[in-house]
Amino acid sequence: MKNIFLICISLLIFSSHHNAQIDSTEININRLALVGGVTAAGFVYAYGIQNNMWWKGEKSSFHTNWQNDWEYALGSDKFGHFYFAYLLTNIYYEAFRWSDIPGERSMLYASLLTFSYQTFIEIRDGFSKGYGFSWGDFGANSLGALYPHMQKRFHFLKPISFKISYYPSQRYKEGNNQYILDDYESTFNWISFDVNQWLPKNIDKAIPDFINVAIGHSVNNLGFENSRQHELYLSLDLNLKKLPGDGWFLNLIKGALDFYHLPSPAVKIYPDVVWYGLKF
Repeated sequence: MKNIFLICISLLIFSSHHNAQIDSTEININRLALVGGVTAAGFVYAYGIQNNMWWKGEKSSFHTNWQNDWEYALGSDKFGHFYFAYLLTNIYYEAFRWSDIPGERSMLYASLLTFSYQTFIEIRDGFSKGYGFSWGDFGANSLGALYPHMQKRFHFLKPISFKISYYPSQRYKEGNNQYILDDYESTFNWISFDVNQWLPKNIDKAIPDFINVAIGHSVNNLGFENSRQHELYLSLDLNLKKLPGDGWFLNLIKGALDFYHLPSPAVKIYPDVVWYGLKF
C-alpha cells in the first residue's frame, strides 16, 4: 500500500494545473508522456518493494486462497483494496484530464489502468505459496476501479465518498507490523455522506456545506483467536472541497486531503459505546 501512496502523490503533483472545464480534444503529448514516465517508474519501484515484502518466499503453482481470505483481518483488508483502487482511479482521471484527454475517455483509461495494475498484483500473489489469488481482493479491486465511473454516471452516488485514516494500535507500537499501512488494527475505513444533498432546503441552510457524516469501521484483537472483533463508528467529517477558497494550488491541497478522514468528533457504536472529542 505504501508504494501506491507514492505513485498517487507524484501524479497529484504533475496534474496540479488541471482545469476541470477543459474540453479540448487535442491530447497534450508532453504531459501524457510525463504521466506515463511516472507510472512506469512507479510500477518498477512498487514491484521491487512488493517482491521484497511478499513474493520473495517459496513459489508455487497458481492457486487461490479460500481458507484464510476472510479470516485473518476479518475482511477489513477488502475495504483497503477497494479504497486504493478508488483512490488511484481518481488520481489517474485527474492526470489524464491534465493531459487534455476528454472526460469519459480519461475515466475509462483510469479505471482500466487501475484494474490492470491491481489484477497483476493478485495474479502474482497466486504464484506465491504464502498468499494465493484472492477472489475477494479481486472483487474489491474491481469495484474500487469502477466506482468513480459510476459516481459520475449516477446522481445518487455523488454524495457518497470513501476515506481512510490511521492511528497506531497497541500491536503496531509493539512492532507486530513494519508499516502502519499494513496494520489493520491501526486502519480506519470511512464511508462519508454529503447529507446536505439529501436534506430539505430549509434544513440544509442550517448545516454548513463542508460538514459530512461518516460511518467508520476497524478491527481489534486480531492476535487473539477468540476475541477478534469488528468496531463501528459514527463521526462528523469535513468535506474539504467545499471549504472557502479557490485557486489551483489550494484546490490541489483540498482535493488531496479530502481522501483522508481528518480528526473529528465521533462515537464508537459497536461493540460498546465510547465518545471521542476527536477521533484520529
